[in-house]
Amino acid sequence: MKKYKQILIGLLVILTIIFIGVGIYSQNLPKKLYPGEILEYEGLDLSLINDFRENSIRGPQQINESTYSLAITGLVNQTIEFSYNEIINDFQKYQKVTTLHCVEGWSVTILWEGFLLEEILEKAEISPDSEVVIFYAYDGYSTSLPLDYIKNQEIILAYKMNGVVLPPERGFPFQLVAESKYGYKWIKWITEIELSNDLSYRGYWETRGFSNDASIK
Repeated sequence: MKKYKQILIGLLVILTIIFIGVGIYSQNLPKKLYPGEILEYEGLDLSLINDFRENSIRGPQQINESTYSLAITGLVNQTIEFSYNEIINDFQKYQKVTTLHCVEGWSVTILWEGFLLEEILEKAEISPDSEVVIFYAYDGYSTSLPLDYIKNQEIILAYKMNGVVLPPERGFPFQLVAESKYGYKWIKWITEIELSNDLSYRGYWETRGFSNDASIK
């Protein structure tokens, strides 16, 4: 029994050393600069883009703007694909300051700029049978949210943060601003949005035990 305790203590010491070493290393890494980043909005101090922590399932994705398309599929009268420029140029832009809360215990308050998701979805003519919106990302990630939530909360699809076009590590070309939901609902690098009536659908983290509701208490 004593031998096992010694082994356990040894492992804890090693893990502590590794944790400290990783922390020191990450602090010494050069940070990117984002020229033109807004740090204050209407008297409110904003978080920095650099305040985000990288926790995506396969690391930052590099998406080619010229070949990118966003597909609206599922329970719609017509499947539509939008290019990046079509979304940027054809839809009304909106701004809102919203805080992202991560289940890891950190949060960031950002000025987001983008498009009302409902307005984009309506271009495909949503079927009355639709109840759930399923999002798919370039890296294989997925998540879902109720259609009523998307409409009632005026959820936006962001292409800028703090006045800067989303950098690749933050989800270029589009990130969902899922306000009042934990960060794992804020899907990045979105390539497809499916309208569905499958209330049992569970995304990447939801199939691994995370709450499908994800509401911040």
